[in-house]
Amino acid sequence: MGRLTRRCDEAFVREGSGVDVRVRSRRFLAIITLASVSVAVAAGEGVSPSTGRVDTVNYVLGTQTIGIKYKFTEQTGLVETAQRIQEMGSTILKFSMTRRYMQKDLYSLPRNDGIRSLVDLASKEPSVKAVLDMPFAWYHIWVYPFAHEDNAWVDGLSEKERNEEYEEIHALAKYLLQVYSGTGKTFFLGHWEGDWYLHPGYDPNEEPTPTKIQSMIAWLNVRQKAIDDAKRDTKHSDVNLYHYTEVNLVQKGMKGRKCLVNDVLPHTAVDYVSYSCYETINLQVGNVSKPLHAALDYIESKLPPKVGIQGKRVFIGEYGFSLEHTKTPQKQDLYARDVCRAALEWGCPFVLYWEMYCNENPEGKHRGFWLIDDKNRKQPFYDTLSTYYETMKRFVAEFRKKHGRLPTDNELRKKAVEILSAEEGAAAKR
Repeated sequence: MGRLTRRCDEAFVREGSGVDVRVRSRRFLAIITLASVSVAVAAGEGVSPSTGRVDTVNYVLGTQTIGIKYKFTEQTGLVETAQRIQEMGSTILKFSMTRRYMQKDLYSLPRNDGIRSLVDLASKEPSVKAVLDMPFAWYHIWVYPFAHEDNAWVDGLSEKERNEEYEEIHALAKYLLQVYSGTGKTFFLGHWEGDWYLHPGYDPNEEPTPTKIQSMIAWLNVRQKAIDDAKRDTKHSDVNLYHYTEVNLVQKGMKGRKCLVNDVLPHTAVDYVSYSCYETINLQVGNVSKPLHAALDYIESKLPPKVGIQGKRVFIGEYGFSLEHTKTPQKQDLYARDVCRAALEWGCPFVLYWEMYCNENPEGKHRGFWLIDDKNRKQPFYDTLSTYYETMKRFVAEFRKKHGRLPTDNELRKKAVEILSAEEGAAAKR
């Protein structure tokens, strides 16, 4: 997927063969709404939002669908993967909205010359509208205006680019607030790994120029202003919308060197920070708590306060272990669960796995960043997540029946860690 598929290979730890753990097969969860989505998309139509509120309990763990290399149905890759994420039990969806929506390295959706903006994409592209209308509660979306290149700002954000950025982000924010008012949905609008915009050629040894640093500060702040203004000026209720930046060279920052977390983040007003954390989770594979907690603490120390947002504001936007490097699906599962536990213990509001279907197949061989492989086989970590969602939802229902209220975030996290630990114990016995 070009620049979006670079995974910082030098950080991965190569592992030998692991223990032989039986892969469990699980049934699909029956989701009634999928039938209506399928019919509507096949007919080239959108899907009306659910008339009822979505399940707004935050189960924290989720995944994403960006850059789809294979599929198994007549649906578009975007709709198919969103459905499978829903079938797994997740209430979180992460995907991308950009003028490149029709390209093979993203979603291969049909080109429509009538789609000229982010609002057009949200309202007129059937697959995009379908997934926005599905009963997910939490959306994380990479958003890039149609008016100019994604990184047009790196040589200095011109007044024209500033206005274009503001207008499209503002219009999309206003659209989402109006259309999904009353649904309980929450949208996080952000971008892909921001440090690579500052470091040419994906070289962490390069030093960002003062121009790039100041341009990124201006870019993030104009996007934040567009969202803040839309929330202030648009009548809405029971729908939330936030803006985030994504960092990915935090280890460099912790050494005092120039990067997004040190030189850009403190000068912004962003709502949240996403951490694409491959560099850190591979420092101590299988025992990641100490380095990950240190990195998250460091990011949080650089994040300016934000009135009106409670709780932690740093989350894991990407983590994962390719089968190419773990060698066995069982180790892939063990390492992923370790990251989940560490992030939950720290208090991350979201922990998003890369990803449902693998997006990287150099020379025709998939690297194995997946929950379902190219042969349509669910991987062990898929089963872990599916069991996790079922158990957490049952816990919430029983807790509410017993106490007459929903669990607090701390109560949810304690249960989540307990579930993941129990899963690991069960896997070790097989």
